[in-house]
Amino acid sequence: MATTRTAHTVWNGNLLEGNGVVTFDSSGIGQQPVSWPSRAEQANGKTSPEELIAAAHSSCFSMALSHGLTGAGTPPTRLETKADVTFQPGEGITGIHLTVRGEVPGLDAEGFASAAEDAKKNCPVSQALTGTTITLTAELA
Repeated sequence: MATTRTAHTVWNGNLLEGNGVVTFDSSGIGQQPVSWPSRAEQANGKTSPEELIAAAHSSCFSMALSHGLTGAGTPPTRLETKADVTFQPGEGITGIHLTVRGEVPGLDAEGFASAAEDAKKNCPVSQALTGTTITLTAELA
């Protein structure tokens, strides 16, 4: 069954001096402020589209990797994934780097790296972001 998740943003003012609030409608987890300076300079307690993409990508990748490892008979004990989304004003998102560290009993480093590459390629968020260069570092704990 297909699912749809919803968030909305209310923006006030122009790009450089304005600000907005992102509301997570589907989950009800709350609201987060957003502004151009929080996107192009320092976060200063506000989020950005790139941070939201990083959250989506790190969680989707972790789910895909966990599923793949389990399907191969080596379920993970723990996966810790970080997604670094780089934004260059005037250019846009210039790359995403995933870093995963896993505890996977019975799996060697080569097998883990292969499974991680497969998850990077096949997780739905990676597939949605195919216009961006996605790189990966994978290591066992």
